Parts: sequence; C-alpha cells; structure tokens
Amino acid sequence: MNIVVVESPGKAKPINKYLGSDYKVLASYGHVRDLPAKDGSVRPDDDFAMSWDVDAKAAKRLNEIAAAAKGCDKLILATDPDREGEAISWHVLEVLKKKKALAGVTVQRVTFNAITKTAVTEAMKAPRDIDMELVDAYLARRALDYLVGFTLSPVLWRKLPGSRSAGRVQSVALRLVVDREIEIEKFKTQEYWTVEADVSAGGDPFLARLTKHEGKRLTKFDLANETSAFAARDAVKAATFTVAAVEKKPARRSPPPPFTTSTLQQEAARKLGFNAQRTMQAAQRLYEGIDIGGETVGLITYMRTDGVQTAPEALDEARDVIGGLYGREYVPDKARIYSTKAKNAQEAHEAIRPTSLARNPGKLRLDPDLGRLYELIWKRMIASQMESARIERTTIDLESSDGQTALRASGDVTLFDGYLAVYEEGRDDPEEEAVSKLPAVTQGAGARTIAARADQHFTEPPPRYSEASLVKKMEELGIGRPSTYASILTVLRDRSYVRMEKNRFIPEDKGRLVTIFLEEFFRRYVEYDFTAALEEKLDLVSAGDLDWKALLREFWQDFHPKTEEVLKVSTREVLDALDGALAPFLYPPKADGSDPRACPNCSSGRLGLKTSRFGPFVGCSNYPECRFTRPIAETEEGDAPSGDRELGVDPETGLTVFLKSGRFGAYVQLGEGEKPKRSSLPKGWSAPDMDLEKGLRLLRLPREVGLHPEDKQPITAGIGRYGPFVLHAGTYANLSGADEVFDVGLNRAVTLLAEKRAGGVGRNGAATALKDLGAHPADGAPIRVLSGRYGPYIKHGSTNANVPRGTDPQAIGLEQAVALLAERAAKGGGKKKPARAAKAKATPKAAAAKVPARKSPAKKKPAKKTAAKKAATA
Repeated sequence: MNIVVVESPGKAKPINKYLGSDYKVLASYGHVRDLPAKDGSVRPDDDFAMSWDVDAKAAKRLNEIAAAAKGCDKLILATDPDREGEAISWHVLEVLKKKKALAGVTVQRVTFNAITKTAVTEAMKAPRDIDMELVDAYLARRALDYLVGFTLSPVLWRKLPGSRSAGRVQSVALRLVVDREIEIEKFKTQEYWTVEADVSAGGDPFLARLTKHEGKRLTKFDLANETSAFAARDAVKAATFTVAAVEKKPARRSPPPPFTTSTLQQEAARKLGFNAQRTMQAAQRLYEGIDIGGETVGLITYMRTDGVQTAPEALDEARDVIGGLYGREYVPDKARIYSTKAKNAQEAHEAIRPTSLARNPGKLRLDPDLGRLYELIWKRMIASQMESARIERTTIDLESSDGQTALRASGDVTLFDGYLAVYEEGRDDPEEEAVSKLPAVTQGAGARTIAARADQHFTEPPPRYSEASLVKKMEELGIGRPSTYASILTVLRDRSYVRMEKNRFIPEDKGRLVTIFLEEFFRRYVEYDFTAALEEKLDLVSAGDLDWKALLREFWQDFHPKTEEVLKVSTREVLDALDGALAPFLYPPKADGSDPRACPNCSSGRLGLKTSRFGPFVGCSNYPECRFTRPIAETEEGDAPSGDRELGVDPETGLTVFLKSGRFGAYVQLGEGEKPKRSSLPKGWSAPDMDLEKGLRLLRLPREVGLHPEDKQPITAGIGRYGPFVLHAGTYANLSGADEVFDVGLNRAVTLLAEKRAGGVGRNGAATALKDLGAHPADGAPIRVLSGRYGPYIKHGSTNANVPRGTDPQAIGLEQAVALLAERAAKGGGKKKPARAAKAKATPKAAAAKVPARKSPAKKKPAKKTAAKKAATA
C-alpha cells in the first residue's frame, strides 16, 4: 500500500480514484505545525532556532497519517506545488520522523498543477526529494514575520496605546494607503475649461475639440475661467473651417497573457467586484474540483503562480477551440508564447487556466461565484491565444480661414476585432473616455460648426486605492508576493487600520498614527525599496544562492538594537514627534487666519496630541482646568472638528442642548450635572450640520413605534451598539440606516421583526439564516446555510453539517452542501432522539429490572415525574 498526503480533503477522493486501490490518500488539512503565538518561538541567540507546536486537530490527523504510514511501501507527499506546499510536506515528514513511523518506508515528493487524472498520474512518474531551498525560504519568511511582529508590536503597545500590531509587509501596505490619503489632502484643485464643437464636413456630424485659439496652441490651463472660455467658444461659432488634414494610422492591439495570481485578483476586483480573499476562495474550489457527471474534476490549474507560460498541449487545445467557436481567421499563425517577469523562477509555475478549454462556461452549472470566476479565467485564456485586433486610428484637423482657430477630432475604427470578440481587459479608471467613431471626410473639404459649448472642469486628486490598484501597486514595487496579498489586505481591515468606502481603502485614525509612528522611528523598515530588497534576498534563498540564517542575522543585527533604542524614548517624546508630523492634518489652517492650535473652549490653552488607554486624542494644554478634547480625525465631510457649542433649549424640559466632542466622537447632551442624558451622533451624521431639531430627535430615542398587533406589546426603535434597530419582546431587527429610526412605521417594523424571526434570532441563541441554497435533489426539501452559536452550518431536515473551517459560508453552493450533508449523514448526523424515546425502546425485562419491587402506584407516580423533569432540564 502507498500512502499519499495532500493538503485538502476535497482533493483526496478524486486523487484516490485516479490512482486506484493500491493507494490511500489522506489530507493534512493545511499546515500541521506553526510557531506558538508567544515570545521565544524564534530564538535569535540560539542561531534562530524555532519551536513548533501541533494543535489538537492537527495532532489527530498526523496520528492517522503515522498509523497508515507504518508498514506502507511508499509515503508520497503531494501537497501544493509552491513554497507553502513544500513547507507542509517538510512539516509532515519531520513529525513522522519523530514518531518513528517511517522505518523501511520510501519517502517521495510529487507535485501536479491540476487535479485531473492525466496531471496526477504523470506526476507520480516523476517523484523527487523535498526541495530544501524552498523550505529554507519558507523558514526565513516565517521567522522574519514572527520577529518583526513580536518585537515591533510590543513597542507599539507601549508607546502608542490603542494600536493593534505591525508586520513586515502589512505595515508597508498600510503606508501606501496612508501616503495616498496625504496626497489627496494636500491636493489643490485647479479650474480649467474646454471648448468642444459638433462639426459637419459634408457628412454625419462629429465631435471636435478646440486646440488653437488666437493663433496659439492651447495647453490644459490656458482657458482658466468662464470669460476666456466663452470668448473661445464664440470664436469657434463665428469661424469658417476647412479640413486641413486627415491622418489614418493602422494599429494592432495584442491580447493580454493568461492570469497570474495577481492579475486574477485585479481583474476579479474590477469586473466581478470580488475582494482578493473572495477571489482566492473561489479559485481554490475550482482548482480542487467540482462534481461533473458524478466525478470530481479540477476545473483550473493551480491558482498561486507568478508565471504566464502555458503547457504546449493547452496551447494546441486553445487553438482548436478558437477555430471551432470563432473561425480560423481568429487563430494566429503560431501559438503565442508568453514569458514570466517573475524574479523567482522557483515559484513561477504555469499560468492560471482551465484544465480543459472544451468545458465551456456556458455549459457548466456552477455556483454563482465559481461560475463567474471560471468564465473570466476561460475567456482570458482563450483571448490570450487569439489574433490581435486591427484598428485604424484617425485624426481630423480643422482650421479656420484666418488660421487663428483650430479644432481636432480623434477616433478609432475597428477593422477586425480579433481577441476583442471574447475579452477586453478592465481598467482601474472606469470613467476613462470612450474613443469615438469618425465619419469619412475629405482633406480640403469645407466644414461648418453646428454647435459649440464651453465646459468647466476641475483637476482631481489621485484616486484612493481599490483592491485591484493596491495589489497592482504592491506588485510593481515588489512588496510581498501575490499569494500573500489577500491575507495582507484582510489583516488591515480586521485591525481597523483601514475601512472600505465605495470599494476604496481609506485609512482610519489608528492606521494613520501607526504609519506616522513607524516612519518617525522605524523609517528604514517601512521604506518601499528596503522591503522590496528584502523580498529579492528571500528569492535568492529559494534559488539556493543565499543562506537563510545569514539573511536573518543581517536583518536582526540592525533591527533589534533599533527597537531597544525606541523603547527608551519617553511616551511624551513620541507624542511630540507625532504631533509635529501630523500638524497639517490635526490643525489645518483656519479661514480667518487665527491660530489653529488655540483651544476653542478656554482660548488661552493650546491643542496638542495626548494619549490614554483607548488611544491618542487631541486635548487642551490647560487640563484639568479645561477639559476640552476631540478625536484626531476630521469629519467625514472633511471639515475640521468643532468645539462644544449650544444647539438651543429643549422646550419640554427647559434644559440647554449641547453638541460636544469627546474622545470617541461627537455627541449631544441634555443639560449639565452629574449624569446628563447623552447620545452619540450615528454614522453618516456630521457635527457641523447638527441643529436643535436633530439633537432633540437623538435625545428622545428610543421611541415607541406602536403596539404589536398580536400581543399588544410595545415595539421600540433606537440606535444601539450594532446600529439602528426595532425591538419587540427581546427580538431585534436591523434598520437600513439612522434616519429610518425616526420614520419607521408599525407595519414596516412588524414585517422586519417577522422576517428576523423566520430567519432565526441571533440574540436569543437561535440560528440566523445566511443563505437559501434551494431544494435538495433527492427529496425537494429546502437546504439553508445558518449561523449558529458555534459557527455557520448547513441544514436539511433533521441533518446539520458544519461549514468547513476557513470556508466563506456565502460561498457554499448547493452541490457542495449536498456532499457535506451526505458525509454528515453517513456519520450519523441526524438529530438525536430524545432521551424519553430511547427509554421507551428499552425491553420490558430491562424496564422491569429497574422498577423496585412492591412499590405502590401512589408512591411511584411522583418519582416518575421527578425523573422526567430532571431529564428534560439536564
């Protein structure tokens, strides 16, 4: 018997089927060991020795692998074909050696790029040893990330309370987001105007733009105001034009190469709206396999790659499919060969492509996420082997009879669409101007102006990063590696260092502070060039050209003294340095020219950066006499936070309503005293826009909506820790926004509460519905994904199956759910019968044995009731 170890249980079944009865395939379920999350797991003083822990679940699986390996002929390590996969194989091998489970067993390492019978069987014919150079690269990265995290994070916690963590690549990615925000804040908008005209030269009208005015070629800002723009427009209206030149240039547009990990994440973000994590989860499922006709088939090749090259047999298949679907004219004379630009050839595998292009996405029935991503991958691969698009770029120049005014029109004509018949690459700027189509005109022909208009424009700052553009920028700078981008961006969100608005990254206050702190005290380690150079050295390790411990020694000899140095800096010095660096952000110039640091409360004090266990804030230098404080951030609208002010008097109580700024944001307060009533401003409400009416509406929450028609109990509406809600008899239902709290009526509230109860009520312990998957193919009963007390699970009738750990419950499809339910049912996964029912099935003889002899019915009856009651409450 041969034992094969793979990472995922999803791969085990199809691979076992491909290999036959002489093989037994077991799953490691990903990594089996990791560095304990405590200080001392990597010991620089002991030549960077590393301590590894095996968690309880991994220990059970390793015991199963060890038991199966004892006495087997071969142990074949078939984890993923990348650095992490190599590391998992190494970890498994190390544990099995310690368990002495490999006596007389041949150990081999194999890799395959796709879960197909051909790929797996061919891989088995080419075994090798574990690539220790890749393992060394893994150890170096893991040690570096650990040392930076466990050395730098405690410095942050002590010097910058409220911070969460720092990381070798994470902090540099955060700096990119913060630097872009600073660019936007410093940007000065500039006005400019353009003049366009609808022109006809004997045929259909076309659009032309003014390029010369009063005999001078125009630059972008020459028409700087309405007066000059209108004068230019009137000149265009009055002029008589002639077609001075018609220039046509043939051009070709070549298709992009098939996907790498990075380009797949970028394009899925642009075209599908997927974040990097969602993209990789869907790609993982496509790689591991989908049930097609009763057989699990891997639909795409391995999805963590820097390479764009494609196997020769895939190129031949692509050309056949293109000829059959689109015609021979769309097939180029020779297959297109793409070469990778990855610096690390060890990790530059084949590009991401379908395992068979004959599997047309239109003919497959896949879950929505999988179907859309597979279609994207299929189209990109097909397009990459198609003929170039042929276009004709046309420019028409028109000039007035006096030579003082000129217009220009540009446009493209597609002569042959080529690969564009299938696929066009997405753009980071969706508002990019479309190229117009021009009519045929003759040089020397007269032209007339049908209409002319002047349009006002303003320059715009660089856009905030989207997932696609941030991944692209990180790849350009050489920061991190594509396989890590999804986890890096997820950490930034989870740490609340950034937030997403309209699919763009915006740094939170704590994210900005961490970045400024690192730039002030650890500048070298968040420099883009330094991080990229470190990545190149790690690549040298994986290529076998640099010793991994030599790399760690070089890094640690400078990094460790720097952290010791910063630990000796007082918190006050740290705050003063941050206060100076953040001054343009914290204290923007005032319109009246007054001192932006002057305290708005006491006038004599000056504002400065202070800290508490909840994090930094801005406070007055006259504390405790003046207790003015405000958060460090500006409001959402970009206005500087204002100090305390009176909104007016409450007509019901006669008390003054104040708008105040606290450490956690703006709030309204009714009157003064020891415990005045307060209410924080909800999300979307701005302090400068607050007035008495809005303040009173907040202070009078919660409000009674009405009585529920069924039990006549009150329904109330309010704003709580988790946002706006309606409440009835312990059941909370979310409202769409803060404004709805004041407007929601009885019918709407009853409907929301009914929907919440139908889907499950999370607050009282019942399950909450996450997704309806449809009817079970066997009995037509509904299948749903629910969120229970112990995590998400799948429900069908009386059978519940857990959603696999690490799987997005929203990504679960009907096919996968049916398989998980079947697996659970095979293990006896239906609901257990009540204890009373089990007792009822006891044999009469056994039941009689339990009944004491000669007991009267009057005494026995209460004993039964007591026992039943205890059983019910156990």
